Amino acid sequence: MIKWLYDEIAKRWYRGGNIWLYSDPHFDDPELEKYRTITAEEQIANINKRVGKKDTIIFLGDIGNLERIKAIRGYKVLIMGNHDEGSAEKYKRKIQYILDNEKGTYEIDLNMYIVNDNHLFDEVYEGPLMINNKIILSHEPMDLPEYMFNIHGHVHGSYIFNRRRYNVCAEFTHFEPISLISLLKNGIAHTAEDIHRVTIDNATERKAKKGL
Repeated sequence: MIKWLYDEIAKRWYRGGNIWLYSDPHFDDPELEKYRTITAEEQIANINKRVGKKDTIIFLGDIGNLERIKAIRGYKVLIMGNHDEGSAEKYKRKIQYILDNEKGTYEIDLNMYIVNDNHLFDEVYEGPLMINNKIILSHEPMDLPEYMFNIHGHVHGSYIFNRRRYNVCAEFTHFEPISLISLLKNGIAHTAEDIHRVTIDNATERKAKKGL
């Protein structure tokens, strides 16, 4: 288990390997290909050099050609971006199993009974996601109070890091995924306060003002 993440998120994402961040691949997007010197195939090769079967990779939006996701290893998470059209269902992994007619149930032996797997995202979020008491993941950069730290993508031609934000757009990571665990270990959000502590302190202050 990873102590820096909320328990329920850690249970899903930590699978004995690493947790990676990558944003704005824009696979096969003709508008981006005019400016990029890397192909979709090369991006996928870079990702799969780092992401193993026991790893999780979190995409912070703007996928492009969704078919490309099928070639990427690991447990896959998407926080949708402004170019990711349609509902979350379009991006979710769907598996069909062979029905055991004698038992009237679907078998769950993934090695023997899967008849169809679209190999898309295991989790999909249509908006930002808080992953611990300080950090929120989003596609676009967010204007947040002092007690929050934002990891985002979307911005292709500006800063990587400031006091409360970190940009993992593919151009700024040399088209390689970034380890979330390493960022957490290095105290990326040390400038932010604990949102739960701030909430409690604010509530206490309000009660004091009311004489409660």
